[in-house]
Amino acid sequence: MKVLVVGAGGREHALAWALAQSPQLTALFVAPGNAGTAEVAENVAVAAMDLDGLVRAATERAIDLVVVGPEGPLVAGLADQMLAAGIRCFGPSAAAAQLEGSKSFTKLVADEAGIPTARWERFTDPAAAHAFIRRRGAPIVIKADGLAGGKGVVVATTLDEALAAADTALSDGPVVIEECLTGPEVSLFALCDGTDAVLLGTARDHKRVGDGDTGPNTGGMGAVSPVEGLDGAAAMDAFIRPALRLMAARGTPFRGVLFAGLMLTADGPRLIEYNVRFGDPECQALLPLLATDLLPVLVAACDGALGQVSLAWRPGASAAVVMAQRGYPGPLDGAGPIGGLSTASAAGGGLVFHGATRREGTQIMADGGRVLTLVGLGPDAPTARRAAYGAVAAIHWPGGFSRRDIGGADA
Repeated sequence: MKVLVVGAGGREHALAWALAQSPQLTALFVAPGNAGTAEVAENVAVAAMDLDGLVRAATERAIDLVVVGPEGPLVAGLADQMLAAGIRCFGPSAAAAQLEGSKSFTKLVADEAGIPTARWERFTDPAAAHAFIRRRGAPIVIKADGLAGGKGVVVATTLDEALAAADTALSDGPVVIEECLTGPEVSLFALCDGTDAVLLGTARDHKRVGDGDTGPNTGGMGAVSPVEGLDGAAAMDAFIRPALRLMAARGTPFRGVLFAGLMLTADGPRLIEYNVRFGDPECQALLPLLATDLLPVLVAACDGALGQVSLAWRPGASAAVVMAQRGYPGPLDGAGPIGGLSTASAAGGGLVFHGATRREGTQIMADGGRVLTLVGLGPDAPTARRAAYGAVAAIHWPGGFSRRDIGGADA
């Protein structure tokens, strides 16, 4: 099979790495890709949001399967365009992708399907939002209703902070304001074919930029998998299958990866949000644990045949640590060459997935915010964390940094 992966980050490098191992693969392309994906596939110079260009690239190469990494093209309708061109696409339609494209849409689905979630309201008017915040009090959560690259959420601890956050968010569009849930935050990933779903795995992401969960939210600074204490089968029944049934009943069946962000509160798990794609960096932690050939599984999801699929996982745990460019998630500096990549790959059997990198001659250069993901594997989480940080230590890049506590204080 000929496969095209859409995207340019660490998630897409991990997907390409996993797909490249399939005996069913005959050719692999990534658009636009990065310096890491070029090592396992042929990069195609088409941007992830150039939907027409991607359809042309897939048509010209007689692609059998398109695998979409980021949410933007899905919300914009890339899967619809690929299917209209007769090309199988792993990812939801634009209508189904509203589960990520609109926070209020997700909340309405959750309420209608009986999925436990926080109490909420949607606002477009600052005065109404202010009145709601003053009535509810702090702490309270303010979310941009639309896509925000994982950074459109403010957990306000004071009324003044909440009011300011609402004003900032409302300047860009509608907001969802909801009660503040407390507890560990975890992620559940399910492969879906419109009616059936299979559990892909669980992970815990670390969103804030600094050690001890300090500083602003980012796209994710690291992840560990699996999550101890989370009953994956029960979570599938509570948070995935009811949503699938409702989406199918609405005439917008969901096919692709459904990623449920959950808060493990004292009253039980609650839905924080849905994403409609693999997470980044959760994908980099999950896929090395998957023992089943990924390619036929993705095809089965596209073809409505997941009922015939069973997944197998390698024993143990994984830890993924992101190295970002100095200044991230704000203005960046510290760009420059990255050394030690081959040494990092050998450190404890670690894996190096490229995010924002480019090649200049013989050198790999940093080219954005989250630049590398270093993944360690082991029989248990502490061993996996040590392996991941061993790989981090092998990287020579003065302009980069990572959190030192991904997965636990003993990292």
